Amino acid sequence: MSAPSGLVIVDKPAGVTSHDVVARVRRLAGTRKVGHAGTLDPMATGVLVLGVERATRLLGHLMLTEKAYDATVRLGVSTTTDDAEGEVVAEKVASGLATEDVRSSFATQVGDILQVPTAVSAIKVDGKRAYQRVRDGEQVELKARPVTVHELTVGDVRVEGDVVDVDISVRCSSGTYIRAIARDVGEALGVGGHLTALRRTAVGPYDLDVARTLDELGNEFAVLPLAEAARAAFPAYDLSEAQSQDVRYGRKLGLALDGITAVFAPDGEFLALYEPVGPELAKASAVFVG
Repeated sequence: MSAPSGLVIVDKPAGVTSHDVVARVRRLAGTRKVGHAGTLDPMATGVLVLGVERATRLLGHLMLTEKAYDATVRLGVSTTTDDAEGEVVAEKVASGLATEDVRSSFATQVGDILQVPTAVSAIKVDGKRAYQRVRDGEQVELKARPVTVHELTVGDVRVEGDVVDVDISVRCSSGTYIRAIARDVGEALGVGGHLTALRRTAVGPYDLDVARTLDELGNEFAVLPLAEAARAAFPAYDLSEAQSQDVRYGRKLGLALDGITAVFAPDGEFLALYEPVGPELAKASAVFVG
């Protein structure tokens, strides 16, 4: 019996890689066909969206959705990785920082910004991952990229000896590095900074309320059905029987769509993702039925 197609929303624990989680879910689902919609660092916890069987083809479209995080930034210490897993490269007394200056500096990170990704990222440089180049002893200079931070809320600001710990909540575009925010705020304040805790609270419409720990999945393997997952993540359009047949043959549809849209047969079966190619015309970007 094949595994059901759908999404598995995992609450990833700290200390394991996203690949470790995929391997565990492959065993639980009894299939090799499991993928993820964007990784989480080993130190990070929270929402990791996995696709099983046919749902793996949905993941590339989900990668582009916005994400939300809770994090703790330590001001006064810089590391090689911009997080707690790296080696300390500089320390400065940050306890004299005014709380309003700290809050103002984080406020500069909101909106459409140009962000230099952390050197130990999965971004490829001449075909090789940046983090691998760093491990191999190379100096890596990554170019700034446009990202959008929709919202950044500063919570508790705590003086802990010579350092200052700041709790933040962030809602941002895909491709935004929370580690880079910690680094850049620390640099702007003249004391350096890095991330000490990171928890992803949402990927698009999927949040911690629907996430399950690996232990919970081991007891009851919960899969969000493909149709339900598609309706949650994309605008939905219910087709006629004739239109559904056109989709099964891979034909274009005479529909006015605003963007990528999930289309459904009259019985509720999820058929495909369609995208606009003209004012009244749409083509398939991914088909999920034979």
